[in-house]
Amino acid sequence: MTDVPLADRDLAALVPEWLEWSEVAALLGVTPSKVRTMIREHELAQAVSAPGAGPRVPADFIQDGLVVKGLSGLLVMLHDHKFDDRECIAWLFTDDNLPGRPIDALRENRGSEVKRRAQVLEY
Repeated sequence: MTDVPLADRDLAALVPEWLEWSEVAALLGVTPSKVRTMIREHELAQAVSAPGAGPRVPADFIQDGLVVKGLSGLLVMLHDHKFDDRECIAWLFTDDNLPGRPIDALRENRGSEVKRRAQVLEY
């Protein structure tokens, strides 16, 4: 695991594809206003991936027209550990204590181990 704090990780390098709120809304069949609410309620997370870019959502958070199963609960848990959205995204895309990234485990319906790892985090 790298020694760079989660808040300082290069999200543009970690996350292969980002979506604008309007794109997320179209994929989920909701309004951009609903996407904003989902972000506020930690159903989704957003970050500015690069200087000058607006806030975006990692494309891997959406699968088959839905938010990836287990993501919302995991985001709430990470926020309870005082992570902000940027740190949540960095953790989901870099944690190397699993075989693969936590986001990949969630997308493959292997969320139990990801949640166990998140429960013992200290920040």
